[in-house]
Amino acid sequence: MRLFAYKMTHDTGFAPNPFWGFLTLATCKPWLRRSKRVGDWIAGFTSKQLCGDEPGDERLVFLMQVGERIALADYYRDRRFQSRIPRESAATRIHRCGDNIYMPLVRHASDPQDFVQLPNGFHGPSEKVSDLNGRNALIATRFAYFGGKAPRIPRNVRPELPPGQSAHGTQTHDLVKARHFIDHVFEIASAGVMADPHQWPSKNNCLRTHDANAPNRTHAGVEEKSEGSDRPSPSTSGTTCG
Repeated sequence: MRLFAYKMTHDTGFAPNPFWGFLTLATCKPWLRRSKRVGDWIAGFTSKQLCGDEPGDERLVFLMQVGERIALADYYRDRRFQSRIPRESAATRIHRCGDNIYMPLVRHASDPQDFVQLPNGFHGPSEKVSDLNGRNALIATRFAYFGGKAPRIPRNVRPELPPGQSAHGTQTHDLVKARHFIDHVFEIASAGVMADPHQWPSKNNCLRTHDANAPNRTHAGVEEKSEGSDRPSPSTSGTTCG
C-alpha cells in the first residue's frame, strides 16, 4: 500500500473532479498522473494559497484510491466518462467543469499534436502540453471528497505532507499510520461527495449530494438554472489546477 499527499492551490471541481460516481484526476499534476499505480492512495489537502490554512493546519479536501489508470485517449472515448466532457453552455456548473477536455485525433494518440483541446472554462492552450504530459487519467470509485467542508485530521493519524507544492506528493512510509488515516477518513465520510468545492460561488445550489454521487449520466437531472457570470474564464497560467 502506498499513500501520497499533496497540498492543493485550487479546488474548483475541475481537478480533481468528484462528480457522477467517480473522482478523477485527468488534468494538472502530470508527474503524479504518470507515476501513480492502481491501488495507490492520493490525498489532497488545503493550503495557504487555497484558503489561508497555514503549514501544519492543512485540512483534507479529498482521498482517493486509484482504481484505474487509463490513457487520456481512452478516457475520452470511454462511455462512462462522456458526462465529463464539458458543456460550456450548460446552465449548471457541475456540467461545465468536466475534465475530459482532450479529444484524440488519431487512433493511437499519445503526443500533444495528436489531441485537440476542447473549449472549457478552466484550461487554455498554454496548459495543453503539461496536461498531456501526464498521459493518464486516474480514476477512483473509492473516494471521499469533502470540498469546502474539509475536516481537520487528528495528529496521530495525519499523513506526511510536503512543506509546499509537490509534483509527486509526499509518501507516508509508516504503513500503520497510513492505514489508520484511511480508516479514519472513511469513518467520518458520509458519502463520496459531501460538499461543494471551495471555489464555487456561495449562491450555487446546483450540486446536490444525490446527483453528485449518482452513477455517470449525461444530464442527471440537475440542469436547472443559469448561473450567469459565475462561469470561470479560460486560464492561461495553470491557475485552476488542484
